[in-house]
Amino acid sequence: MTDSLLPTAPALDEPLEILEACHGRIEAQLKTLERLLDHLPVHGADKQACQAARAILRYFDTAGQHHHEDEEQDLFPQLMVRAEGSAAEEVRILIQDLLADHALMSSAWHAVRQQLVALADGTSTALDEPSVQLLASRYRRHIERENREMLPLARRLLTPRDIMVLSQAMTTRRSRGR
Repeated sequence: MTDSLLPTAPALDEPLEILEACHGRIEAQLKTLERLLDHLPVHGADKQACQAARAILRYFDTAGQHHHEDEEQDLFPQLMVRAEGSAAEEVRILIQDLLADHALMSSAWHAVRQQLVALADGTSTALDEPSVQLLASRYRRHIERENREMLPLARRLLTPRDIMVLSQAMTTRRSRGR
């Protein structure tokens, strides 16, 4: 049997699949963050809470940042080049909306990030629930739109060469961080 029972990560030459898989990992981090809201009042900043806070910080500060850079620096410009006619205006509006989302998510992340840093280093035992819920709702709404609109559009518009260029840029970005 050649099919694995375990999920496999997309290959580096599958950049759109990498972006989509990243959405799943973001959701997992958001769920961990929400579980912390229930955990902290009962257990405080115990070892598990500190580890979870560090893992969330590490993810959003590296992979999450790379994800936005992949889109903003590489994918979105490629989509603008490939969009023609009336589709060009629709693509421009979609990208404009997604970039605005990125700014809102970044702002929400920085508010939660400060709390996670304090939690990870043991100087705080709480997270602000409205801040966490705002971050989670912004990310979830954004991910849903990217999965529903942007990724299918990219699969339709991008050429094999565009995919290769995107893959190379994403690989370079990730290798710089090591």
